[in-house]
Amino acid sequence: MSSATLMQLCRIGYLALVALLAGYFIQQGINGDYSMVFSVLWILPLLLPLKGVITGNPYTYAWASFILCLYLLHGLTLVYVTEELLLFAIIESVLISLLLIGFPFYARKRGRELGLGLKKHKNKDK
Repeated sequence: MSSATLMQLCRIGYLALVALLAGYFIQQGINGDYSMVFSVLWILPLLLPLKGVITGNPYTYAWASFILCLYLLHGLTLVYVTEELLLFAIIESVLISLLLIGFPFYARKRGRELGLGLKKHKNKDK
């Protein structure tokens, strides 16, 4: 799979996740289950890597996985504790799990294409 195809898949998955969670948290705020401030605070971390994900910056794809872990915990907790939102929680958890595989894979693949990465430290003792 080319890095361009992988980036498109990750981008579509990320935007779907943003739409899914924004809709969920805004609905919870409107219903009064959560305050609107709390709902917005839940969405903000997910929006931090938006520009880098859209532009295809491999560095952003690498660190965005850490943010996704927070939402994976949310999804897995919902799977465990709810029956009403079980389908939503499963979709959220599966989508995030796929992104947690795709994001680092794209970052590594594209980083190698661009020649990015950790430089090898030369041993000065020799």
